[in-house]
Amino acid sequence: MNKYSLALLKVHGTAIFFGLSGVFGVLIESSSEALTLGRAIIAFAFIALYFLFKKRPLTKLTYQEKLMQFVMGGLLALHWISFYLGVKIGGVAVGTLGFASFPAFTALFEMLFFREKPRVRDFVLLIAISFGLILITPAFEFGNQVTQGLLWGIFSAFSYGVLAVMNRHSATKLSGVESSLWQYLAIMLILLPFYSGELFFASLSDWFWIGCIGVFCTTFAYTLYVSSLDTINARTAAMIISLEPVYAILVAWLWFDDVPSLKMVLGGALIIGAVAWANLKK
Repeated sequence: MNKYSLALLKVHGTAIFFGLSGVFGVLIESSSEALTLGRAIIAFAFIALYFLFKKRPLTKLTYQEKLMQFVMGGLLALHWISFYLGVKIGGVAVGTLGFASFPAFTALFEMLFFREKPRVRDFVLLIAISFGLILITPAFEFGNQVTQGLLWGIFSAFSYGVLAVMNRHSATKLSGVESSLWQYLAIMLILLPFYSGELFFASLSDWFWIGCIGVFCTTFAYTLYVSSLDTINARTAAMIISLEPVYAILVAWLWFDDVPSLKMVLGGALIIGAVAWANLKK
């Protein structure tokens, strides 16, 4: 296998592990908040061990820079919590497809808050994702459980869109790995006072799946993604990562016999196709 093929395999592996995060989340009985805390603790521990092993000193940050990382950590916590609520309440397909709409929020925030000139692809993306979400919605009433799951998935996309814009526009001197370390620490500081007891008394089964999310769907997936960028460009990687919901739905289909409806398939295809097209046009 040549270097380029290996890099493509790594990115597809990243998309699969990201998709598995939602599948594993359904198997966990603990609350989404406790799950998020456990994921952050495990991911933080592995990154901290990496810095210790490599003997890499942490970058000195000003108070304002630390505060920015703390705020972004809070947004990441909101994203994870709402995402897991989405898949737990509405199912893997609905939760992951709701989150897949985040590029639309990112494009919208770039236009509204940073006065970036609107592009045709941004409008196409917003319209296509909106129609895709309408197709996925089972019933336009808050009492419907699947609709509630979709709304949580969309809120997950909203919070991630804000986080993506902040990551892009914050003047930071940190690498992605070190920024993750600070953000995971922020999640721990926010959630530990409230959910440490629930996490401590979680079942062995819950700890196993939380461990899988923390190790494989967070630390290992991120490592695969970063290592692939030495060979392929970020645009190609982003297009492949947009397949995350496809992998998640396929695994849920095989594992839980969770067969998506035709409307959901069409809506999902519209969302994923629009995201892939927008990445291609970058």
